[in-house]
Amino acid sequence: MNGFSIRSATVATLSLAVTFTLPALAAEKVCDVRTYGARADGATKDTKAIQAAIDDCASAGGGTVKLSGGTFLSAPIVLKNNITLNLAKGTTLLGSSDHADYPRKREFNAPGYQSLVSATNAEHITITGGGTIDGAGKSWWDAVRGTKDAGLLGSENTRPRLVVFDHSKHILVEGVTIQNSPYWQLVPYYSDDVTIRNVRILADPHSPNTDAIDPFSSTNVVIDHVYADVGDDNIAIKSGMVNSPGPDSPSSNITITDCEFLHGHGLSIGSEIAGGAQHIHAERIHFKGTDQGVRIKSNRDRGNQVFDISFKDITMEDVKTSILISEYYPKALPEGEVAAEPIQRLTPFFHDITIENLKSTNSAWAGVVIGLPESPVENVILKNISIQAKRGMSIAYATVTGTNVNVTVAEGKGITVAPNAKVTIK
Repeated sequence: MNGFSIRSATVATLSLAVTFTLPALAAEKVCDVRTYGARADGATKDTKAIQAAIDDCASAGGGTVKLSGGTFLSAPIVLKNNITLNLAKGTTLLGSSDHADYPRKREFNAPGYQSLVSATNAEHITITGGGTIDGAGKSWWDAVRGTKDAGLLGSENTRPRLVVFDHSKHILVEGVTIQNSPYWQLVPYYSDDVTIRNVRILADPHSPNTDAIDPFSSTNVVIDHVYADVGDDNIAIKSGMVNSPGPDSPSSNITITDCEFLHGHGLSIGSEIAGGAQHIHAERIHFKGTDQGVRIKSNRDRGNQVFDISFKDITMEDVKTSILISEYYPKALPEGEVAAEPIQRLTPFFHDITIENLKSTNSAWAGVVIGLPESPVENVILKNISIQAKRGMSIAYATVTGTNVNVTVAEGKGITVAPNAKVTIK
């Protein structure tokens, strides 16, 4: 009896050891893409070698795919469960300039192309190492310049994005540079538990629609210490598309901390926000030379509930529009009188928004807070706001309370309040 018990205990212990040891061994597997035939000469396409390394590591339960030294030219590659893509410092993963290398596909419920780097229905994905992912986007930018709605989700004149996590979870992007995407650069789509930290995201300031980071119907997202100098939104939080048939899930529980944004169109929520956005908090953000700073935008054809939003400890220099909260996108203000319309499924509702400790100098326009007649912006709280601008702030169809709000302007009034707004500033 005792012998049986000891033997059983021994077997159980060995089984437990196997259970805990195998994943650890799998995680230690390293697949250097050069051993799979990659040349890293910037001219030979290394797609098959890189994908073979990913697949080999994945078949072992996971591991690190290593790219080190040189430029690895590639068509799209697909990451899988438990894969770390390690781009060593001084190494570039360069997207092919051959447009035929990017298959057309249905992406984000709209026409699209496969992105250079993607993961779908995957988990525990890491991109790290100090190197660069370069989308070689110029030929794509040149192809759509002057094309109407080329940047609109659902347009046939679309382009590949650069890095996409689609219905994935437990994602870390850290310590790399992401640049020159043909379109949006880094997109978590319907993904959960995403951390983007110590990342640089770059594109020519005149490049079309090169948003840096677009969390799209994603949850529990941390964006920390990101430097973004791009041609469109530095961040754009989305959750749907224009005239979305639905259903759409919201973007929620997103924190943005200690970031620096140059050029670009600011920190945006919207405009395509058909699923709504909630519990979004930004702190210690510095804007320099962006078109906008704090921006929440939508319209009657793309809105939903947007609430529990806060911006704290914000500094701006040379920003064209410091604060823009508008339900008239792509315009900031309506033209002429606006009549109320019946509330529909895509009517935007902005409420419970706090902006605290914001200082903006040399701004062209202090900004605007304006809702729709049928859906005013409710409960905007301004605390310790200092804006020095050429033009003042306009408030209409909104309820705003403020403490220590100073808007100093070169012309006109600091704050203009429409009769349809309720504004209390102490």
